[in-house]
Amino acid sequence: MRVKPNTEVDPITVQILRNRIGSLMDEMHHHFFRSGYSTIVRESRDFSCVILDAQGRLLVAPPMFFHSTAYRYFVRRIFELVGDDGLCDGDVFISNHPYDGSMPHVPDMGVIVPIFQSKELIGFAGSIAHKADVGGTMPGSTWGQATELFQEGIVYPPTRLYRAGVYDQGIERLIAANSRQPELTLGDLRGQVASCFIGRDRMREICNEYNIEELSASLDAMIEAAGIEFREALSQLPNGTQEAESYLDSDGIDRNKPVRMHVRMTIADGQVEFDFTGSDPQGRGPVNIRRALVEACCYQVLIGMINPHLRYSDAVREAVTINLKDGTVLSPTPPAPCSSYMKTCMTVIDMLLEVFGTFSTDRAAAYSGGSGGGLTVDWGPGPRKPRGNQYEIYGSAYGGSSSQDGASGTTVHLSNIYVTPIEIVETEFPCRITKFEMIPGSGGDGKHRGGLALRREYEMLQPGLVIFRGDRAVRPPKGVAGGKHGRPSRFVVNPGKPNEKEMPITTSVKLEAGDTLVMEAAGGGGYGDPAERDPEKRVEDIRQGYVTKD
Repeated sequence: MRVKPNTEVDPITVQILRNRIGSLMDEMHHHFFRSGYSTIVRESRDFSCVILDAQGRLLVAPPMFFHSTAYRYFVRRIFELVGDDGLCDGDVFISNHPYDGSMPHVPDMGVIVPIFQSKELIGFAGSIAHKADVGGTMPGSTWGQATELFQEGIVYPPTRLYRAGVYDQGIERLIAANSRQPELTLGDLRGQVASCFIGRDRMREICNEYNIEELSASLDAMIEAAGIEFREALSQLPNGTQEAESYLDSDGIDRNKPVRMHVRMTIADGQVEFDFTGSDPQGRGPVNIRRALVEACCYQVLIGMINPHLRYSDAVREAVTINLKDGTVLSPTPPAPCSSYMKTCMTVIDMLLEVFGTFSTDRAAAYSGGSGGGLTVDWGPGPRKPRGNQYEIYGSAYGGSSSQDGASGTTVHLSNIYVTPIEIVETEFPCRITKFEMIPGSGGDGKHRGGLALRREYEMLQPGLVIFRGDRAVRPPKGVAGGKHGRPSRFVVNPGKPNEKEMPITTSVKLEAGDTLVMEAAGGGGYGDPAERDPEKRVEDIRQGYVTKD
């Protein structure tokens, strides 16, 4: 798109466009959610829908913030492959490749649809969504013991699913042939594409109300306004350099070897630099994360700690430098596996919150319970249900902060994912949930206590292969400023029975009908000296069951 440099911008028009595009993204999100086939989409809501400008820059951030930074790299890669003039009206690109498409992990499929008006490229509609199964060694394509990318599923570099409006059935057949749940996988993919078509068509309607130069200049102004607000807020922080480190229990393979991440944060005259080059080499297991996810962690912490009302745009990048070293856990090289990325992201965010708290103690926060874990059950076939795929994301708890107690029983930080209701699980899968509760006393004590973790117990009504990916069982969530650690996580098979067995927090196990399993997430760390806690709040904690009398 060519824009006249002297195009005048009306700030009211800019705000109207921002609101309309935000509403359009909500519409895309709603339609995809309502059309979801898998519980991952229609219950967990593990997806995002966005509108981008002609350069692939995000205009309004989606609720699933950690996807925000990936779209830019996805579009950039498409331009590298097809050239500036290689896009056609009616094209649809897909990719699930962490290295060639910048997707979070192989089960996440990205969709990009270019938007043309009068043969002029004006932007893109996009979506990223988790798929029920894309092949690989284990059902669900999220094996915590994978040692290379190819074990996590078939990978698609940026590929045309539609070319100038013509659907490539061969690509669909290829996806279906490499999925244990082709109906769920294709159903959700089609829903993604349809939501992007809605975004494309609604943006064309908006374009009919403005000339190309006016629209382009307004979108530029929308992006830059967010950057100006961010840089002004950043300039209020004190200059200096601080460091912090955090650990994963393991990479899932070397179970007795923790994975260290390190950051050096420097603030100087309205600019901030994050240096992660001191982090451990990439793991043999799938805990590695790519640059786009590291960026998402940094931007979320900066905006959340400076001013949660700040708007994210790619203009934020002008004030932030992120240094990574290839071959480390935060910048792996292929074919290093990536499927357990979320627990690494959670640990990076807690580390960033810790280092940020040294610059501004009134905004410090303790460690959260992390990702809680991801559960996959491959059922059947059996008498109650033919072969099926159950996938759930678990919540945990936030750590206490300098201003308040941590929230209990929720997904934390980047995810904004919903915990699947009991009624859905029991209706659709051959199991019975016998417990679903918060664990009293699981939050670390402090002036502001950590939030309570979740406990969920299942009774198997049919044999199934259980695959679980968690963390913070060996190293519990850290308390800060004198606060106590949160309770560690646990994964137990047949608790209270003669054959009870405590499992590694990242594992796979075959269970029979009648077996039970319990997942306990980690509690949030506490903030501040417990002796400084308000006595009335202690009484209220006991009354509400957050802690026990003993």
